[in-house]
Amino acid sequence: MVRTHERTLIENDDDPYDIYGDAVSNYACEGYRGHVRRKFLFLVGCVAALVVIVIVAANTGSIEISFLDVMRHLFTFDREGMGRIVWDIRMLRIVACILVGAGLAVAGVVMQCILRNPLASPYTLGISGAAAFGASFAIVFLQAGSSATSSISVSNPYIVTICAFLFSLAATALILVLTKVTRVTAETMVLAGVAISSMFAAGLSFMQYVATDSQLANIVSWSFGDMGRATWRWNLVVLAVLVAVSAYFAYRRWDYNALDAGEETAKGLGVNTERERIIGMVLSAMIASVIVSFFGIVAFIGLLGPHIARMVIGGDHRYLIPGAMVIGAAILLASDIVGMNIMHPMVLPVGIITSVLGGPLFIYLLIRRYR
Repeated sequence: MVRTHERTLIENDDDPYDIYGDAVSNYACEGYRGHVRRKFLFLVGCVAALVVIVIVAANTGSIEISFLDVMRHLFTFDREGMGRIVWDIRMLRIVACILVGAGLAVAGVVMQCILRNPLASPYTLGISGAAAFGASFAIVFLQAGSSATSSISVSNPYIVTICAFLFSLAATALILVLTKVTRVTAETMVLAGVAISSMFAAGLSFMQYVATDSQLANIVSWSFGDMGRATWRWNLVVLAVLVAVSAYFAYRRWDYNALDAGEETAKGLGVNTERERIIGMVLSAMIASVIVSFFGIVAFIGLLGPHIARMVIGGDHRYLIPGAMVIGAAILLASDIVGMNIMHPMVLPVGIITSVLGGPLFIYLLIRRYR
């Protein structure tokens, strides 16, 4: 019977193993579809969780507004009466948290990929510190900021942003040189980031020493990431930069997947690794510098968002990039809610809350790598 079956297949010019190959192929395709479906459902769940957090944040504030009134003002875009509080205070802050969290998270994803370092982020590599130094330099020496109260007031935010970007580029260039010339390990790169942060912290201390009282108030404010200083104009600037940068990262998602497999593998697949590394670091520095120059230093979001997303949906950048952005936005917004309520009526800067959350994660990642 077996020989008769084989003869029939040969006469029909068929492969005798097709019956097994088709089954395996169908099984693999079905497994892949299920794999993709689970990742897609996770992204949908993250977006739904973010929407819930937005609703909670919109109902959080020092002035009591009923839930139904808040929803009415939100969905009708009514900015009259209490609607001004909902839109010009609460939603303004909510949008800032979403943009900042998404921007820092996507910068962390790309840095971890192109440097092949799970501990890389704008904060741990000293880029945020360099941007803060640049912003403070503009405030002290270019007279770009003034402060009459405890709140920050930047008279020319574009000069501050440009200075922050230029100094963050200097830190980025130093990181690229260390990676290219010395071929340091992932752990050494983090130590290099600590050294870079220390150098810019020293410069920051010098500027604090020579600054006037109003300038000193501005400089100190940069050490705390605070969403309370948001304006719609600043949010639009961050949104424009974030859309452009994240669109490029999404377009290069396959190149980043190849880079995850190793330098030689990526080159074999046609990826210009040097170009992608430089462009990725420059764009990551750009979004980080814009965020820091407007809102101050927000620590560890570039670690929290990417690693939580990677633990659930893996390292495929088709899903990792949007997943990390949504998770980073949700974490920062939730942290801001905690900061507004934990010592009510005092509002804690969100940078303090994220440092409390990110510190243990950073230690855990270090321990896991050495083990």
